[in-house]
Amino acid sequence: MQFHQETRLLCAAAITAALGLAGCEQASEPAPKETITAAELMQHIEVLSADEFGGRAPASEGEEKTISYLKEQFAAAGAEPGNGDSYFQEVPLVEMTVTDSTPLEIAVPEGEPLSFSMPDQAVTWTKRVTDSVALENSEMVFVGYGVVAPEYGWNDYEGLDVEGKTVVMLVNDPGYALGETADKSQLFNGKAMTYYGRWTYKFEEAARQGAAGAIVIHETGPAGYPWEVVSGSWTGPQFDLVAEDRNMGRAAIEGWISTDAANALFEAAGQDFEALKAAALTADFEPVPLGTSASISLENSIRESVSRNVIAAIPGTTRPEETIIYTAHWDHIGTDPSLEDGIYNGAVDNASGTGALVELAEAHAAAGPMDRTVVFLAVTAEESGLLGSRWYAENPVYPLDKTVAAINMDSMNVYGPTSDVVVVGYGNSELEEYLATAAKAQGREILPEEHPERGYYYRSDHFNFAKQGVPALYAESGSDYIGENAEAAAEHAEAYTAERYHKPSDEIQPWFNLEGAVDDLRLYFEVAQMLGNSDAWPNWYEGNEFRAIRDASREDAAGQ
Repeated sequence: MQFHQETRLLCAAAITAALGLAGCEQASEPAPKETITAAELMQHIEVLSADEFGGRAPASEGEEKTISYLKEQFAAAGAEPGNGDSYFQEVPLVEMTVTDSTPLEIAVPEGEPLSFSMPDQAVTWTKRVTDSVALENSEMVFVGYGVVAPEYGWNDYEGLDVEGKTVVMLVNDPGYALGETADKSQLFNGKAMTYYGRWTYKFEEAARQGAAGAIVIHETGPAGYPWEVVSGSWTGPQFDLVAEDRNMGRAAIEGWISTDAANALFEAAGQDFEALKAAALTADFEPVPLGTSASISLENSIRESVSRNVIAAIPGTTRPEETIIYTAHWDHIGTDPSLEDGIYNGAVDNASGTGALVELAEAHAAAGPMDRTVVFLAVTAEESGLLGSRWYAENPVYPLDKTVAAINMDSMNVYGPTSDVVVVGYGNSELEEYLATAAKAQGREILPEEHPERGYYYRSDHFNFAKQGVPALYAESGSDYIGENAEAAAEHAEAYTAERYHKPSDEIQPWFNLEGAVDDLRLYFEVAQMLGNSDAWPNWYEGNEFRAIRDASREDAAGQ
């Protein structure tokens, strides 16, 4: 379908009334979005996933090659430096490895203390950038889910002073824990996990409350991951950002204990674990002192480095201070010398999304400046915990109260075109309405993700913008493949997850079909065009955990 036809559709009176769109204009032929092609996207993927880039690890020779390539490509596409006169934003990183640790010792009311060994029963670490850290006889308190959620009328810390204490928390959130039996209208978001269910939130909230220690109880739950995923993920080198306070505002000790260890702890404390879990499902739950105390010490090796985000922009005309931002992470896992083929090329994850940023920059440059500025942000250290995007969100080049929306791309569709578009975190924000309008013009429909209980919305770079209140869209091609190779496309997609994800075999395959990726990129382009030539400010839907943050930031912006 030609661009001028689609533009007329997007500017129809009904859409304008529903979405507050304004300023749509017909584009000349050929359509700017037609500069987004499968051939050019493949070229970017081939370069970025080449062996010479060494798996694109942060602070490596592969990083230098990657960011230099992106700088050149953004400039050639017609996008200006996005950070003053520079295309780069420095991101301070620290790599910490626990080199020595005592067991987690628990003094109990009666009998011999409990001792939880690493990593079979417990895994602990510190985010504080320090050589050593310890807890000594820190009083333990069970705080249910460890959640403070005003929009749900929920505060597990109400009336509790945890200064110097160690809080013990359940993983997930109450609605998620009830699964299919949870009523979305009554308990959080039903089986769809909210931000409050993520372990990252629980450690952050414990720090805000002043806890000295923060322990999450592992349970398999609906996501189905075993203890080995926890122990494998949280041992060995751990990357983090270096805040001005050297992360001393975090709890001294953070960690997980296994379900078996938790059962032993509660039994020794004279408590019924299952009964307390049931009590924690109600908003009137009160924290329970366990009468136990925790002691542990650990030592770290520390290596600091500097990585970089890459930022390009096409400044707006009438409201350049207002921005729409595209995000994708350029990094991957690097190289494992112990393997025969140890280069984690990351062709799909995420050379494809990184190349997509360049293609979108070219399309927006061809379309000409919008009223608002469009920003292209390729972030570092996503594979290490979304660190590059977190640094940007906490140190934004463009004020977040003037950032209209974020659109994230993490692993593009390399299998073939689809008739559907899946929204990860469906039901979160009004951005979905813009996406639905653009998808309809392509003859496609938007659908919710199949497994909202797995919390995928909180596991990619857009999430750091959401935490700051910026509406963030994370969509991807669906699973209804179309065309003569539809069956093979579905098989390739399933095989990627099972055989290539986060493995050296994530390389370019002869069967790659980027038609679906091109469809998706042209879709995102249309969404950004609608937003960029509008004075609308899409928001989170009522009841969303990030709505209050956005409302407050917009009020502050209006008062400036």
